Amino acid sequence: MLIDTHCHLNLKDKFPDVAATVKEAVEAGVTRMIVIGVDVVTSRVALELADQFDAVYGVVGVHPNYTNDYQPPQIKEIEELLKHPKALAIGEIGLDRHWNYATDEQQKAALFDQLDLAEATGKPVVFHCREAYPALLDLLEKRTKLPWLFHCFAGDADDARRATALDAYFGVDGPITFPKSDDLRAIVRLLPKDRILIETDAPYLTPAPFRGKPNRPAYVLFVNVALASCLAIEQGECALLTTANAERFFGLGTT
Repeated sequence: MLIDTHCHLNLKDKFPDVAATVKEAVEAGVTRMIVIGVDVVTSRVALELADQFDAVYGVVGVHPNYTNDYQPPQIKEIEELLKHPKALAIGEIGLDRHWNYATDEQQKAALFDQLDLAEATGKPVVFHCREAYPALLDLLEKRTKLPWLFHCFAGDADDARRATALDAYFGVDGPITFPKSDDLRAIVRLLPKDRILIETDAPYLTPAPFRGKPNRPAYVLFVNVALASCLAIEQGECALLTTANAERFFGLGTT
């Protein structure tokens, strides 16, 4: 039994038949899917899907690339969404210095408001971080330590060391299956095994052998196979490990 800890079934243009996608995943052994918001609207849709499907849960928040029109009153909307019984965390939030959809100041304003909300509510936080690990870690090292997850971790060895010192969790997804990802696999082997989760980021980051096609939660199986090989453990052990880690981080009961 596997958990896809990060997917975007709330993107209606990418997943026009969510029921079929969920059914496919469950039949493949993916017993739970965590749907991540990128703004208030998609966060609300994530929870609507959680109401429709037993296997689906939601994470709510404003992604850094969507903060160009963020206004402080939106934090009240996120706070209300967090009251939903299947709202597991705040996310995906953070910093992105690859794209220029929002300024650094806009990103930080939304980030700080959402981190404050996480502190007030005790909710875990799912981070998006792209080409900004040192900057984000600088900020987090000055704050109250919370349950933090770096989605699609792509930092270097020093970033991994600093995040580990914060007791953070790390999301591993499609890139670990890529033949040229030896550097990533070397970093993953440095991470504490009890802090690694698997995810798809569907419809993005499709694993081999399906690269070039839209990703799906069912494909988290291929991430599990690649991670097991990377860690030199059996696939079943890897599934048990990452499922237990996800349950601990998100406060999920066992299946």
